[in-house]
Amino acid sequence: MGNLDQLAGRVAVVTGGGRGIGRGISELLATHGATVAVNYRKDAEAAAETVAGIEAAGGNARAYAGSVDDAADCAALVAAVVADFGGIDILVCNAGIASRGRAVAETDPEEMIRVVATHAFGPHHLAREALPSMRTRGRADIVMISSVATSHHSANGAPYNMGKAAMEALASTLAKEERPYGIHVNVVAPGLVETDMGLRLARAFTGNRAMGDLRSMDAASPFGRVCQPADVANVVLWLCSEGSGYVTGQRIEVDGGGNR
Repeated sequence: MGNLDQLAGRVAVVTGGGRGIGRGISELLATHGATVAVNYRKDAEAAAETVAGIEAAGGNARAYAGSVDDAADCAALVAAVVADFGGIDILVCNAGIASRGRAVAETDPEEMIRVVATHAFGPHHLAREALPSMRTRGRADIVMISSVATSHHSANGAPYNMGKAAMEALASTLAKEERPYGIHVNVVAPGLVETDMGLRLARAFTGNRAMGDLRSMDAASPFGRVCQPADVANVVLWLCSEGSGYVTGQRIEVDGGGNR
């Protein structure tokens, strides 16, 4: 993906950055020179492992606790990162939770509120807090990690579908509002990715609660393998690089063409 210092001097916040897709993004951005704020909600150990791995490879990272669906937590996260590193150049809204795979008629209202708040309200809170710093950076990037779920809105996943659709509406709005400030806003929409959450989603949408390993799906997947976090991270890296200097307001699916 180009030279290893293309993000040198840039500060990136990655929500849900300690595990799964977020970890892949955190590690790759750090490899290319960014200082990475690895946000986590509960799994402090995973975030610490991600930070330690980045530092062992010669990168710079720090872990920050905070739940994205809490406006006060988002304000504290942004304030801490700006205080520690002087500003924010890249915001990757990756934190997410899975639906339980139920029809609307059987969905607990609290689940709907929790899932939509995480995927839609969280990015709104974070953008609102981060934009004052990002507007001063010359070039800044917001990348929202959505899902191919918004392309087909499958049954038994209304909270997740609703949350990701609202996230994409926010991204489209921000791309227009922030272009005068040099801020690029784009969406990356993966298909099924081999992560803990990917396994939960696969169980929910297939109804196969006993599924234990996504690699069992390799043979039926595009290019003979299930999508990996690195596949998603590489697209995020490009969207934050000079190569995408005239790209904003776009949605890129990372599903191997399997959604078509």
